[in-house]
Amino acid sequence: MAVPTFIDRVTLHVSGGDGGHGCASVHREKFKPLGGPDGGNGGRGGSVVLEVAPNLTTLADYYHAPHRRAANGRPGQGSNRAGADGEDLVLRVPDGTVVKTTGGDVLIDLVGAGTSYVVAAGGNGGLGNAALASARRRAPGFALLGEPGDRSSIVLELKLVADVGLVGFPSAGKSSLIAAMSRARPKIADYPFTTLVPNLGVVTAGDTTFTVADVPGLIEGASEGRGLGHEFLRHVERCSALCHVIDCATIEPGRDPLSDLDIIEAELAAHGGLEDRPRLVVLNKVDVPDAHDLAEMVKPELAARGLLVFEVSAATHAGLVELSYAMARLVQGRRASAEPAEPTRIVIRPRAVDESDFTINREGEVWRVRGRRPERWVRQTDFSNDEAVGYLSDRLNRLGVEDKLRKLGAQRGDAVAIGEEDNAVVFDFDPSVESGAELLQGPRGSDPRLDGR
Repeated sequence: MAVPTFIDRVTLHVSGGDGGHGCASVHREKFKPLGGPDGGNGGRGGSVVLEVAPNLTTLADYYHAPHRRAANGRPGQGSNRAGADGEDLVLRVPDGTVVKTTGGDVLIDLVGAGTSYVVAAGGNGGLGNAALASARRRAPGFALLGEPGDRSSIVLELKLVADVGLVGFPSAGKSSLIAAMSRARPKIADYPFTTLVPNLGVVTAGDTTFTVADVPGLIEGASEGRGLGHEFLRHVERCSALCHVIDCATIEPGRDPLSDLDIIEAELAAHGGLEDRPRLVVLNKVDVPDAHDLAEMVKPELAARGLLVFEVSAATHAGLVELSYAMARLVQGRRASAEPAEPTRIVIRPRAVDESDFTINREGEVWRVRGRRPERWVRQTDFSNDEAVGYLSDRLNRLGVEDKLRKLGAQRGDAVAIGEEDNAVVFDFDPSVESGAELLQGPRGSDPRLDGR
């Protein structure tokens, strides 16, 4: 089975790297076996970043390999050595790539060389016990775990960035026209649907250089899914101007330039969003005597509609110079009228003083605690370490989780879950239990072996 080389829509599954775990270590040297905590922090996980590369024209690389993951951060080590950060995974995409959720919501429109967007952030590294030490907790016997990186599925959809879009029926001569006007060399033949992928060509007229896109042939009903053109209608959305290429030498019954134009305009209107684009009409293949006569007949009526009309021949290059300069004038006018891009403004919205860091709701027999901070603390906790669990309990108590559970009527033995259903930690509510988790005697976080040192 042939594998397509032009892909303009893919679903990509991305994962940021996990953060490295912090290290729990005690400094040791001769005559000083317990010199204090010196465990380093874990490194941050790498992020998955999309970046526009202007030399790319297809999303084929992600069609073949749709699962991408950035590198994990390295764990911390003793002697206060922090773990290395995971390397970011930079995915190159063509100019004009739209990033959407699988539900169809647009996240960002990537236009312009070097434009980038983080689609999956890496997880934070866990703190080592050296960073957790304080006057009250002089010798932590635990470290925090690294956080997992973001995971998501996104849809990449390519919309060509071109100044002029050539539209028309199959075999109207669009590919021949773009080949005659530029150095593009699309595949050309004399049967319908020769063009299976959009082609781009660069045209220079005087001091103006612009790009022309050859969009695969449209037919009646293309906006509803008929033929091949419906797959590529979105590629004309960014064009500054549209150029109707009409075959004046067609031998198909029931076809004529005026009806062809009306059908294509109806499909563009059904697609929507193109009403403000200036139009040109190209009556192609006038090197054929009958086609030249037909073009002379319909040209006045097309001009009466307010359209710029050009008689050309891609085979003999007749009329192409005048056409290229007319296209350049439309492109210049569009560029001049375009509103300048506004500078990016970073809006900082401080949290309200009374804004809660968490919510608690009763869901059946379970009290569900949700919030960025408590959920993050749970992910960082090593539940095989009693002191780490006690540290989590202290943090939750300081945040006010236990007090709020009491106010809401939670009873001893009630199930309390922190996080969403698919990734929650569940424990029994027992406010009478002391949260101390230090294995040695004395206040939590202290170590009598360090006293006097």
